[in-house]
Amino acid sequence: MRFSQSVSARLEGGVLVVTIDNPPVNALSAHVRSGLLAALDHAAATADITGLVISGTGRTFIGGADIKEFGRPMVEPTLPQVVESIEAFEKPVICAVDGAALSGGCEVALACHGRIAGENAAFGLPEVKLGIVPGAGGTQRLPRLIGPIAAIDLMGTGRAVKTREAVALGLADTVAADPVAAAIAAVHAGQPLRRTGNIDVPTAEPAAIDAAEANVLAKSRGQLAPAEAVRLVKAAGQLDLEQGLAEERATFLHLRDSEESAALRHVIFAERAAGKVERLAEVSPRRIETVGIVGTGLMGSGIAVSALTSGYHVIALEQTQEDAAAGRARIAGILNKAAQSGRLSKEAREACLARLETTAEAKNLAAADLVVEAVFDDFSVKTELFRRLDGIVAPGAILATNTSYLDPDAIATATADPSRVVGLHFFSPAHVMRLVEVVDCAKTAPDVLASALSFVKRLGKLPIVCGVTEGFIGNRIFSAYRREAEFMLEDGALPHEIDAALEAYGFPMGIFAVNDMAGLEIAWARRKRLAATRDPAERYVEIADRLCEAGRLGRKTGLGWYAYPNGERTVDPAVTAAIEAARAAKNIVPRAFTAQEIMDRLLKAMAEEGTALLVESIAARPGDIDLVMINGYGFPARKGGPMFAAEH
Repeated sequence: MRFSQSVSARLEGGVLVVTIDNPPVNALSAHVRSGLLAALDHAAATADITGLVISGTGRTFIGGADIKEFGRPMVEPTLPQVVESIEAFEKPVICAVDGAALSGGCEVALACHGRIAGENAAFGLPEVKLGIVPGAGGTQRLPRLIGPIAAIDLMGTGRAVKTREAVALGLADTVAADPVAAAIAAVHAGQPLRRTGNIDVPTAEPAAIDAAEANVLAKSRGQLAPAEAVRLVKAAGQLDLEQGLAEERATFLHLRDSEESAALRHVIFAERAAGKVERLAEVSPRRIETVGIVGTGLMGSGIAVSALTSGYHVIALEQTQEDAAAGRARIAGILNKAAQSGRLSKEAREACLARLETTAEAKNLAAADLVVEAVFDDFSVKTELFRRLDGIVAPGAILATNTSYLDPDAIATATADPSRVVGLHFFSPAHVMRLVEVVDCAKTAPDVLASALSFVKRLGKLPIVCGVTEGFIGNRIFSAYRREAEFMLEDGALPHEIDAALEAYGFPMGIFAVNDMAGLEIAWARRKRLAATRDPAERYVEIADRLCEAGRLGRKTGLGWYAYPNGERTVDPAVTAAIEAARAAKNIVPRAFTAQEIMDRLLKAMAEEGTALLVESIAARPGDIDLVMINGYGFPARKGGPMFAAEH
């Protein structure tokens, strides 16, 4: 029988087994909500039905609300109405969760009288990642079921728990190989109805609650929703269910309509669009099983680990056998840390090492389907490498350059077939950072670009396609706002004032502190390389050059834009004096800047450079630019990225 376009049911031994089929993630669209209520009504009116089992098709039980409905008039039945109807139902309602029960899906599960988890189940209330809190009872029912400490952790961070942890917490009752069959058996067992809303919130030590709250707030970087989620969990222990639900709903609606939530929804939609290239819709990627990596330094080792943990065979090339052995040790070290932290099983670690070959023999790369170079960012080094590879790898193999600033089109000319060259700009450390700029070179073949996108997605990373320009999307915008920051130094601001404004806005670190961490010599080398072609009429700030000439290259030398006695960042009067001397040399009368003025200038510089990238067709969408800055440069996701911020 069918209750809506996405909700059907079958009768099995007196139990109505309800199935939600709303691909791709069984979102709680209006027709799902109405179908669930119709199923409840049918079961209530049919005496022969002893109870219900709710299940979902595919790999998802229920993936949460349909965010396409956000900002539109509410369509009844609302999710709170559905959830309350499930919990109040007079016959047992058991959910069979074999897949993800997230957001509203988890709230539906919490309202059921029992929860049976399959081996692939996951439970979570990740609403804070959208700038909201659960709005259908999650903040009030979860702490009743698992206690306030665990509830603060799950809701405040938005993390999901898999089957075993869910059972240990009490979020799931048990695990079963066939959760639907087990749920039917639970209905037949005829146990007294256990309504989550009627359970008292377990008591917890105030100090433990405070510690859990502090942990969440430390990670939230000023985002509103995590603090509100914590407040509502604490309220669950102080208010009755009806009062708690009313407070939750009011908070949910307030946050849902906030600019922060709009920004985070923008990020979600931008991620869905990222990596989609219309002209590749009918293009099949090439088969990639073995990945060659040239260079096993910090970047190459990270790329190797990402490829190994994604199931690829890896051949890592170094200049000497000693370097190859050191490279293997570096890669093994990263894998060991992952195993020690529990992110990788010991068996998976051993499997990764079994798929790894490190060598000093370039001819071994003949077996590679894709070769990624991660050597020193020098044009002659990279072009010479590509010339060598051209005569080694198979004709159908793809060559990828990981350059940050060099012209990949020029590098491609070193090969006999530039159509097989693509840019893969990883961010360091490559095994941690999600972002990869996939550079569509002038002669990159469509199936080569499609293959690069497929490869990056299999790594579990976020691919952003861009055209060829110096610095691609991210470094070009970074250079633009670094330039603006240095203009403000001459105009009257100091490094720590600019950094403080950025950190107050939500960046994890200010731009001058970032430069010190990366090393000032990298940008200095680029500036020297471009000096001959620089327009003499263009404003140029020499302060950074003077610091480099004085040996102040950042944290590694103990001196940069800041001093680092005992490793602690401190304002250095010598830098202030250098800035003042530069102003005096140009007869600039300094003025004071507010934090708002600093951010206005920096955001304007980012947005203007982003607009130029769109006009030049280097970036396809404003959202792509926002994702690059959020995932590669610390722009706070709750602000939506520089293009979103400029628009709003």
